[in-house]
Amino acid sequence: MIGLPFAGNGLVHAGFMGLGILAALVFYAFEKRRRGLTDPRLWPIAGFAIAFGAIGSRLLTWDLSREVSLADWWGNGDRSILAGLVGAWLGVHLGKRLTGYREKTGDLLAPAVALAMVIGRVGCLLTELPGTRTGGPWGITLTSGQALVIGGPAGVGLHPSFAYEIGFHLATFALMWHFRDRLPHPGDLFICYVASYAVFRFGVEFVRGNEVIWLGMSRPQWFLLAVLPLLLWRVLRVFGEPLRPKLEERAA
Repeated sequence: MIGLPFAGNGLVHAGFMGLGILAALVFYAFEKRRRGLTDPRLWPIAGFAIAFGAIGSRLLTWDLSREVSLADWWGNGDRSILAGLVGAWLGVHLGKRLTGYREKTGDLLAPAVALAMVIGRVGCLLTELPGTRTGGPWGITLTSGQALVIGGPAGVGLHPSFAYEIGFHLATFALMWHFRDRLPHPGDLFICYVASYAVFRFGVEFVRGNEVIWLGMSRPQWFLLAVLPLLLWRVLRVFGEPLRPKLEERAA
């Protein structure tokens, strides 16, 4: 299978990222209307999430050892989805603090983020190194020209790791659509989504081809090892006490 028709093309990658953000905003507007949420402060909060997500994806991966200009770093530097999610989370909290909005927004944002990830990862699949070698027939084989552009091996099947991730986010979007009104507490949907993505991403990193820094694991895996205990603890709270709100309501 010959893939990556736009290998190394930053404009194609940026285009799919833009389409992903646009789709997320359209879904955000739809879901906000469906939930009857008319507070105008929700749009600035979404704007903070997008802006800080973009900044985080760059800033948190800035390699100080590289002598590059600010413009070159911003346009061609490394990007990280995990760092972008951290930046978006910080942006939401800052937006809430500045606008005075106190309600949970995770259930509104989580499906929109998953939809953006599906579309954005298509851009990654078409332009970036797919992953490590695989003996399976589903592997992506690079031509010599493609391999030269993105720095991968030519003529061997490579794991389509971004396709795996697209499938994951499609599945989680469908699950969140089904359960969006069924979890016990506001914000539970976002907690479950982020935790499940952290577990999935830790596993798929083994075939992503990212630089291994220690004990056979990459930087994203070490970051995930640090945050997974907290995320799993939050998930246990979601499913460990599902009846508490109803019991408190009855007691009142």
